[in-house]
Amino acid sequence: MPIRLDHLDRAIVNALQDNARLSNADLAEQVNLSASACHRRTRLLEESGLVSGYAMLLDPKAAGLPGTAFVSVQLESQGRSNLEQFERAIARVPEVLECYLLAGQFDYIIKITYEDAGHLERLHAETLTQLPGVVRVHSTLTLRTVKRTTKLPI
Repeated sequence: MPIRLDHLDRAIVNALQDNARLSNADLAEQVNLSASACHRRTRLLEESGLVSGYAMLLDPKAAGLPGTAFVSVQLESQGRSNLEQFERAIARVPEVLECYLLAGQFDYIIKITYEDAGHLERLHAETLTQLPGVVRVHSTLTLRTVKRTTKLPI
């Protein structure tokens, strides 16, 4: 069940999605609340579970990881044990940014980051194809990032 938000909660959430480093005073001014009321509402939003955390977003190119690929993975079976083994293993691969269980031809889609063609080849040959239960891996390389956001339309 989605959490119900009023217009002030939405304003707070949107402002913090734009800049999570806003001070409470600046946030309160931006959403037209007193600092204490703003702080109280922000804490309630965090406690409600709507806010799952705060993070620093890095530029992949500046970090030396300019490549992005989406990798579709097919497992030998979708038994609970196979899924759990795969998911535990994929969670330990630092280049994996996101991983989703799918319904359809492939079992998972994974977003990975990499340095260059050699790094991608090593990831493919030495890591992804060696994960538990993997029988097929299909990679799609991105040419350019058109949109990248973490902001939900609240």
